[in-house]
Amino acid sequence: MSTILQRLRDGKLVRVMHFTGLSSPKLVEVAGILGDFHGLWIDQEHAAVPHAQLELMLMACRAVGLDAFARVAPTDYATVMRPMEAGCSGVMIAQLRTLAEVQQAVAWAKYPPRGVRGMFGSNIEAGYGTIEMRKHTENANRDRWVAIQIETAEAVEIIDQIAAVDGVDHLFVGPADLSVNLGVPGEFMHPKCIAALERIAAASKNAGKSWGILSQDPEHVRICRELGCQLFSIFGDLACFRAGLKALEEKFEDIMD
Repeated sequence: MSTILQRLRDGKLVRVMHFTGLSSPKLVEVAGILGDFHGLWIDQEHAAVPHAQLELMLMACRAVGLDAFARVAPTDYATVMRPMEAGCSGVMIAQLRTLAEVQQAVAWAKYPPRGVRGMFGSNIEAGYGTIEMRKHTENANRDRWVAIQIETAEAVEIIDQIAAVDGVDHLFVGPADLSVNLGVPGEFMHPKCIAALERIAAASKNAGKSWGILSQDPEHVRICRELGCQLFSIFGDLACFRAGLKALEEKFEDIMD
């Protein structure tokens, strides 16, 4: 079982880093050696990281002992399923708005009888054909986790139904999209956004599911922790690069005129 999933099920805090536009195996290695994370997630929604590159990044994750999951768009079965075959412990599915969409995405991620996922054993997930087929399907249905991104007003309205879906392990808030969708772009501390977080937190608790968020503001993190948030994505590849440039500019301010 993955480090992230086990910690979530044990009620523990999880720290992850997200990789978007600067995704590379080398940076994964750097993050694993220099960072203090339980894992990372790779963005295949906005950054469109190709599958071959995803495989290399996951090899780097295994080399430095990092768990990993991928964010994907809910466009089709292969998009949802392939990251798990490549070695992701789970998938985070973005931009879902209806209960039917959530149920379809979960079905794509699970083998029968829980879903419709197709069998292919020649990959790292199945030990390159060394794991007996029945055992592999049991392992995957139990240990490959599904996170649903909550980032629209429509999803918030049916959050109790989404959280209750069998096969949904985790809810992950996209605060940027959520703020835009609620008509307050970038105002993550706006009462509308906080009210949405409170609804998400309550639904997660009632369903016995964990929830997480991408946040770069300490006060925002504090509020989320008080609401029971377990998984925090507070570091990103580009954000770390920006912060490093700013810190060096301030350090050498005498020659930055």
